[in-house]
Amino acid sequence: MRVTELFDLTKSIAGVFLGRFIYPEGTLSEISDFIVELGSKLDKNRYIETEKNIWIAKTAKVANNATIMPPCIIDEDAEIRQCAFIRGSVIVGKACVVGNSSEIKNSILFDRVQVPHFNYVGDSILGYASHLGAGAVTSNVKSDKSNVSIVRDGVKTITDRKKLGSMIGDHVEVGCGAVLCPGTIIGRECTIYPLSLVRGYVPSKSIYKDKNDIVIKE
Repeated sequence: MRVTELFDLTKSIAGVFLGRFIYPEGTLSEISDFIVELGSKLDKNRYIETEKNIWIAKTAKVANNATIMPPCIIDEDAEIRQCAFIRGSVIVGKACVVGNSSEIKNSILFDRVQVPHFNYVGDSILGYASHLGAGAVTSNVKSDKSNVSIVRDGVKTITDRKKLGSMIGDHVEVGCGAVLCPGTIIGRECTIYPLSLVRGYVPSKSIYKDKNDIVIKE
């Protein structure tokens, strides 16, 4: 899936950046530099650089015991709840929720994304208004530590990345306790059943029950 097939680029402060790429995984090695570049240009009337290379919108809510590491941008009306851990190279979009004990690193959350309860998001992009149920995670490293592969158009391609999470399209609902394996791509408007183990590619507007039971929504 191409960037423009997965995401509405008007729904993220990183939209122009993402639009430079054909495939979303290509963005991951450049997120950090982009954040530093963009942060220096943000409107100082709307964003505060709370420490070097951490920019937080004045309308965002950040719990005192949340940990935020640079570089990072927290966009307007986002909510970073108690004990959230943002490990750096992260963009949290407008009106997003990063909740209790959720951990995010080297990722882009489009506007209105919710990762509210015990989630891990690493080396991933979550599209507009997508939601991870409690305990759902994006696994980003294979057990043998080899380079992650991606299935695209039925062809398995090995990337040059040992760390690669999931590319999740707009309006995707991921059920509680689901594990998205490294290199997973989920098309727009999918529903992933709770406790699912998801690997490879899930077509847009699908209901994923298990690898042998994927139903296209009517």
